[in-house]
Amino acid sequence: MGDKASKSKKIGWLQLTLLGLGFTSGTGFFLGSAIAIERSGFSILILFLLAGIITYCVFDALARMIAQHAEKGSFRAYSKNAFGRWAGFSHGWTYWTSEMLILGSQLTALGLFTKYWFDDIPLWIFASGYAALGVIIVMLGTKGFEKTENVLAVIKIAAIVMFIILACLVIPGVLGKENAHMHDPERIKDFFTHGFMGMWTALLYVFFAFAGIEVMGLMATELNNPKDAPKSGKLMISIITILFILSIGLAMLLAPLDAFNPQESPFITALKDLKFTVIVHIFNGILIIAGFSSLVASLYSVTRIMYAIAKDGDAPRILSKKSKRNLPYTSLILTICGMIVSIVIALLLPKKVYEYITTAGGLMLLYTWLFVVFASRKLLKLSVWAQVKSYSAIVIILVAASGTLFDKTNRPGFFASLIFIAIIGGVTLIMRKRWKKQQQGAS
Repeated sequence: MGDKASKSKKIGWLQLTLLGLGFTSGTGFFLGSAIAIERSGFSILILFLLAGIITYCVFDALARMIAQHAEKGSFRAYSKNAFGRWAGFSHGWTYWTSEMLILGSQLTALGLFTKYWFDDIPLWIFASGYAALGVIIVMLGTKGFEKTENVLAVIKIAAIVMFIILACLVIPGVLGKENAHMHDPERIKDFFTHGFMGMWTALLYVFFAFAGIEVMGLMATELNNPKDAPKSGKLMISIITILFILSIGLAMLLAPLDAFNPQESPFITALKDLKFTVIVHIFNGILIIAGFSSLVASLYSVTRIMYAIAKDGDAPRILSKKSKRNLPYTSLILTICGMIVSIVIALLLPKKVYEYITTAGGLMLLYTWLFVVFASRKLLKLSVWAQVKSYSAIVIILVAASGTLFDKTNRPGFFASLIFIAIIGGVTLIMRKRWKKQQQGAS
């Protein structure tokens, strides 16, 4: 997880593609998409295509900066290079905050998946157990993390493919005598269930399904050839977008729209409607594996970023300490403390906590994506097409963020994200004054 590890361990672009497939196919997709379906209906398929295109634009901007000059701090380092220390400081802390919120979202989702089997056990108990397991894997270091994520990525992608195959057998009646499970939209109104406003408020949750590209960006700095980063990102995002659209579309054909709810994965909803009890249980287990994989990726990335922040002097130096096994244990301890807060929140607000935390975490993550796009505009010589991609990413991300204002469930998360940004902004201003005094004293 540290400098020595990154020097000794290099990865190929296909391996990075596989890792990226694992990072992005987590609870944001397997559970968060249910919220988007509830708000947008079948038009979620358009949103997934749009979000996939914009996600590509963001990662391509990051990948091209990596190809030009690989930085250990990845996206945070590019913000610092583009705009100064204040940008690196605020970008790093914004990302750390977003990942802490996302960790809470992932722990809550894992708890909800497990409560499908053990409904009487409180959510926070499951969250605590998964948090402890995730910490153990991160403590294995970069090598253990990569091996674990490679295996879990294969399982997750195989599960999505298996669901697609199963649905394709059910719809024509191969697994049943009648096509009783077809619930296709018969009118335009059925496709756009809640109109434009429904699509607008759902867009954030669709973007959240692609959360993880920033972890891929961190790993991209360890490529054998950093110039392969754009190629790896293009392949990964193309594959995952196609799989997302196919699987979600088929899930909505297998179950009525009013059956989907934010407390249950849309895939479990679809399979339950088919009465395939054994398959439901198997798939629920796979969902837990998928969510746990994303949890580990978030743990790894947020600990690594905090180590980089501390090493640059933008966090207490104690957070840059390492163990004999090259593990930044003090940064990991801070991450654990943040997860404990998330678990306490899950205990206090079990009913709406997933949507609240997902909204706030998703918004904070989109703010970090904006940092990446703006940094690329400063550091890269952009062609006309690159300018179009850049402006498109900025506009659509702002549209997704503003949509949260028009839904009463999303609104608390939106204001929570603004509070976090205000705090980070205030601390950044204080630190800028301190840095100026230090420069004046040194001169």
